[in-house]
Amino acid sequence: MKLNNITPDPILTDKKKSTNLEEAKKECKLVVLQSIGYPFLCNLVENPKIEIFDKELFELYAQDQWDGFTVNEGSFLFDQKLLPDFAFKIIKAHPQDSRITKNTSILLMEVPEVREIKRVESNILMEDVIGQQRAKTKCKIIMKYLQDPEIFGEWAPRNILFHGSPGTGKTMLAKSLSNELKIPLFLVKATSLIGEHVGDGARQIHDLFEMASSSAPSVIFIDEIDAIGLDRRYQSLRGDVSEVVNALLTEMDGINSNQGVVTIGATNNPPLLDQALRSRFEEEIEFTLPEESERLSILELYSSSLPLEVDVDLKKLAILTRGMSGRDIKDRILKVALHKALSCDDDVLTWAHIEYALKHHEKDKKEPKEMYA
Repeated sequence: MKLNNITPDPILTDKKKSTNLEEAKKECKLVVLQSIGYPFLCNLVENPKIEIFDKELFELYAQDQWDGFTVNEGSFLFDQKLLPDFAFKIIKAHPQDSRITKNTSILLMEVPEVREIKRVESNILMEDVIGQQRAKTKCKIIMKYLQDPEIFGEWAPRNILFHGSPGTGKTMLAKSLSNELKIPLFLVKATSLIGEHVGDGARQIHDLFEMASSSAPSVIFIDEIDAIGLDRRYQSLRGDVSEVVNALLTEMDGINSNQGVVTIGATNNPPLLDQALRSRFEEEIEFTLPEESERLSILELYSSSLPLEVDVDLKKLAILTRGMSGRDIKDRILKVALHKALSCDDDVLTWAHIEYALKHHEKDKKEPKEMYA
């Protein structure tokens, strides 16, 4: 029997076209969300305040449940797992009309409070940051400048970009710089500088730099700077996007060479930055994952402060933690192992507790959805 002249089913053809269109959609580079709450009122349900304690875990969770979703600025995503029907508004989507994938950076916007920019105090020392020698050398130059700004003149180290994997010490080093000099540190996440209305973001950036200038010598540390300084190729049509970038450029250019203010931007993905903004940074310093000897030093540093006696081969653990950042080692291995020991009423942290933490770390990487079950 010949089948060559069979007419294609129009419904199947339309589905195939639709599938092809979905697959052809651009991959979303960045999504900035704002928690909105539940779409209904109920005395039994309150609108919880969403706070992210670990950006990496939130991204895994969000990527897993919204993988393949098409995002457009102004539309909404609904939590399908942890807080069913809880709404998140899409504040920024770069590019527009694109698909969320495992590579999409997903950030939750903090509630902007213009007048709540505060100094950050810390007792961290530069020696507490293991490795990152190039960044430490740059920080020594910054320290010399902030101690005597006038001798540097036009050669002042004013704008520096830190980039690298999360947990590699970018924020720690900025805190240590402030602590060792005993000067103000204004540490903000870029997502907290995004306003709900046109002009809000630019005004908050101006307030931030004005406060730092009035407290000079001082350091401004802007984390996740790509959230407000995204490359214009990825920017949507929202009116305040270019305004926010221009405000940041103006403030960075406006710091006088003897004013005693240093701006440090931090990002995990420097190629996403607007080229005009990126060119303002005199130096880009990469924070790399620790090598084996550095991981051993991190383990020795943190294990010495654990509230239990530690009976663990740290050299062996340094080998097994390859590819982990300092924060991973502290929070996902040592802290989990410690909590396991405490839950078992053990007086000594042993290799059995470490094995438990290592297994759970591997499981979390492979099955992110189970972390929130």
